[in-house]
Amino acid sequence: MDLFNAIVQVLDSTIRLSVPLLLACLAGLYSERAGIFDIGLEGKMLVGAFAGAAAASVFHSAYLGLGMAILISVAFALIHGFASITHRGNQIVSGVAINFIAAGSTIMLGQAWFQQGGRTPALASDERFGAIIWPGADALRGVPILGPIYSELISGHSVLVYIAFLAVPFTWWVLFRTRFGLRMRAVGENPAAVDTAGISVAWLRYRALICTGVLTGIAGAYLSMVQNGGFVKDMTAGKGYIALAALIFAKWKPVNAMFACLLFGFLDALSIRLQGTPLPVIGKVPVQLMQALPYILTVILLAGFIGKAIPPRAGGVPYVKER
Repeated sequence: MDLFNAIVQVLDSTIRLSVPLLLACLAGLYSERAGIFDIGLEGKMLVGAFAGAAAASVFHSAYLGLGMAILISVAFALIHGFASITHRGNQIVSGVAINFIAAGSTIMLGQAWFQQGGRTPALASDERFGAIIWPGADALRGVPILGPIYSELISGHSVLVYIAFLAVPFTWWVLFRTRFGLRMRAVGENPAAVDTAGISVAWLRYRALICTGVLTGIAGAYLSMVQNGGFVKDMTAGKGYIALAALIFAKWKPVNAMFACLLFGFLDALSIRLQGTPLPVIGKVPVQLMQALPYILTVILLAGFIGKAIPPRAGGVPYVKER
């Protein structure tokens, strides 16, 4: 039973750790399906995390914090669009610039506004999203097998966790069952054909980037208003890049993206669980190696197990209308 409880705890950590990856991965899915390569997911998550925590601390409302996180993240997404769509700039350079601006501005503004070394004040309980306890979760907690699964894995998460996993079927429906999704996939494959049909390529791509901004804003708010209870320097810690790796691993499909993010979340949870624990034959593993384990396995998985991943054909290429 102790082994089962340990497995449940690792799976619970897997869900919690995979949420920001999943939201960022779906965000990248929208932009890349529309032909915009977005390496700036990391930066948009970071500004969303800062804006959410700062607004929640000032206005004492978690939902106002979430709204501000989404608003600022969408603004950064539109800046990326202005550079790469309107002015046909290099999408990689634009995304890297957004990451640098986000890393510097969050620390500078945090220090200027709160004088806590770039941090925001610790959030009170009404300034962050608490756990939602499902009906009967406490009563079933002591029931073998079913109780821990229901009370730990299904119940006890914040609303943003459920939003993240509901976003997967919603994204699938948008991509494959709506006119907007059909046109967005078409503009990522052959923008000239979409333009010939009288549909604005630029406007479609801007709408895709707005979707990207909304999802990265929620991801950032989750980091600062659920996981940590406040903003700290560089708190995204490369999650935007891991989300891009998960997107490639999932071959730009929403359901596959969910499983890829759960896999990376599981590797992260397992590395935390095994820190300081002696392993059979190997013995005690250095903490630094366990912390690097998710990133090492990410490279191994991408290098050897996904096969040939073919991105949207127009991805990363500015569209120039033929005259």
